[in-house]
Amino acid sequence: MKLIIGNKNYSSWSLRAWIAARAGGFTFEEIRIPLFIPGSRERILSHSPSGKVPCLIDHGLAVWDSLAIGEYLAEKAPQLLPADVAARATARAVTAEMHSGFQNLRSRMTMNIRKDYTGHGHTPEVDADIARVVAIWNDCRKRFGGTGPHLFGSFTLADAAFAPVCFRFKTYGVKPDGAAGEYLATMLANPWMKEWEAAALAETESIPAEDLYG
Repeated sequence: MKLIIGNKNYSSWSLRAWIAARAGGFTFEEIRIPLFIPGSRERILSHSPSGKVPCLIDHGLAVWDSLAIGEYLAEKAPQLLPADVAARATARAVTAEMHSGFQNLRSRMTMNIRKDYTGHGHTPEVDADIARVVAIWNDCRKRFGGTGPHLFGSFTLADAAFAPVCFRFKTYGVKPDGAAGEYLATMLANPWMKEWEAAALAETESIPAEDLYG
């Protein structure tokens, strides 16, 4: 199994697939291709039909898009989704909402682990996105989180989906209260998150378009 990813500092989609694979217990070769430099698109296309990261290669089968990769991994590692029907449906719903929504948060608070942008990026639209994220976290923890510290107790695809948001909240100094704040602290202390963060901090590439606030 191979996983093609982009820069760890910037590539939120790559993080989602990578941490899902780690949580599923898979052994895989990591192929990191720095983005937006000469030759990067050609290198990605040699693995990924979409020309984008992440892309999972498993015995010659290419699976691209982080949501599809997560579902594929969950078929092999069912623990990546809750066993309870209602919890599983909710996990899929919030994962899909994260995958397709929150455009204001994405554009104004890009994932940039190496920076401290506390106080930057806020608009009414961004704050509404933040409020929705916090509401999801509080609701999932209240209804389904009783068996462990994650959204559905144990680590699932939903946690993988929100992993980049956790790094965004750290970068931009967003500190939710209550259960959501406890969940954020849990995620930022997660060993897989710490491993990804350390690798991001060690990277030297810079993407000026992603360094929004200097």
